[in-house]
Amino acid sequence: MAETLLVERRREVFAALVALQDTGLGVFASRQKVASDYGLSARQVEKIEKEGLDSQWPPLQS
Repeated sequence: MAETLLVERRREVFAALVALQDTGLGVFASRQKVASDYGLSARQVEKIEKEGLDSQWPPLQS
């Protein structure tokens, strides 16, 4: 489950997701790609994405 991943790993997943979306890849496709790359489920990636957005993790911090 996503919450069992260390925060550093979740931040890494989040950064990868944001980077893909910044290249123009859609939300669904970027979630699927990151899930595949990191061996996670799409649901886990969604939870990490929400956590990262809520916490304003990098690269969102100014």
